[in-house]
Amino acid sequence: MVKKKYLWTNNRGYTYVRRNGTLIPIRATKGTAEFDSEYWAIMRGDSLVSTRSFNGLIASYRVSSRWTKLSARTRDDYENVLNVLTEKIGTMDCRRMVRADVIKAREGHKNRPRFATYVVQVLSILMEHAIDIGWRKDNPAKGVGKVKTDADKTKPHLPWTDDAVAVFRSGAAPLPLLIFELGLGSVQRPADCTKFRWEDYDGRCLRIEQGKTKVHLTLPCTERLRAILDKQERISETILVNRRGAPLAYQTMAQIMLKERRRLGVEAFDLHALRYRGVMELALAGCTDDEIASYSGHASKEMIRHYAGKARQETAARRALEKREADDRR
Repeated sequence: MVKKKYLWTNNRGYTYVRRNGTLIPIRATKGTAEFDSEYWAIMRGDSLVSTRSFNGLIASYRVSSRWTKLSARTRDDYENVLNVLTEKIGTMDCRRMVRADVIKAREGHKNRPRFATYVVQVLSILMEHAIDIGWRKDNPAKGVGKVKTDADKTKPHLPWTDDAVAVFRSGAAPLPLLIFELGLGSVQRPADCTKFRWEDYDGRCLRIEQGKTKVHLTLPCTERLRAILDKQERISETILVNRRGAPLAYQTMAQIMLKERRRLGVEAFDLHALRYRGVMELALAGCTDDEIASYSGHASKEMIRHYAGKARQETAARRALEKREADDRR
């Protein structure tokens, strides 16, 4: 078997061939006949992939400081867009893109306003990188506006109700249930839940450095969270893994949870709202704002007061009812 040269695989598992100073991606799975076919086509120089295609540009971007300096959360957000661009326009010469192409790409995802905005944002970043490496002289994505979000899509997250929690706990599959208990029990942002490693768990507490605030937290686990963690097989460094045993990406986690919520009829209660449910449970237990912040890591008390306030109103109303009924019995 002839040894393959000039191959490079990054830490996310993407493999490239380095040709004439450019990284050209191989889409096929390593070790397959398709992988060999793509490799030798690139080496012969008769690949359909232009060295200045979007595939080539994306490959170059992935090894630039523009990419490596990004946070893990931002990389996950951009990754989803890069995968779509690779599929849709990967072989297109990036020098041919004009403003109308950017707008067309944005409009193609207007039913998903946030993603459409990311498409424009990532294209603009790629075009700036193309300027940096001498492939373009202008950025056609610069100044292209966002898709206007409908009012019904900007509603605040709806905290999970007791009934919704019970439905999910009784019917969820193992991985969604682990994600659920990790999010609710740790009171962390979903993106931070993907960062939990087994070395962060000592059988009683979890440790984490929050991605947004950079705050270091030690979080005593709930009984339910400890029980589900203690049953897990430790097949990777991270607690949450995909089917291949690799760390679970944020976008994949979100898709898994959306599918499971739809199946169980609790779609209205999203992944982010688990954090708010956790805040409410702490408030119902009588915790102060400072005690809740020690768990959630909120830098501002405004959101704590917003969601804890509802729980505290309910607790106060129950006490009022008890006094009212006690008075009626006199």
